[in-house]
Amino acid sequence: MSKKTSFSFKRDKYKATRGGHSRLLNVCCRKCENIVAVYQKDGPGDLRRMYMDRIFAPAELTDLQDLSIKDAPMLKCKKCGEVLGTPYIYPKEKRKAFRLYQDAVIKRLRKLSE
Repeated sequence: MSKKTSFSFKRDKYKATRGGHSRLLNVCCRKCENIVAVYQKDGPGDLRRMYMDRIFAPAELTDLQDLSIKDAPMLKCKKCGEVLGTPYIYPKEKRKAFRLYQDAVIKRLRKLSE
């Protein structure tokens, strides 16, 4: 993920529901600080779950919302193998997401073209 890539925010009902405020994050493994995913975080608050339709990179995580939830893999760090989250369906919105383990990841703000 070191190549310069440009992303554009997804604009939909979920973004509007959370106040229309979004930011792009590098989600990093707490253990080895390797970048695990590039993620669009909508609204305020902590990062407790990562919706599968908001993951921009790497390619193997971008189309997971098309899979059945039982076929979706655990969220793991590619570098050290640490398990960071479990796939599930967020009941409130019936959206596929990774439930992140407490203190498993570090989030860092990212510019749209970085």
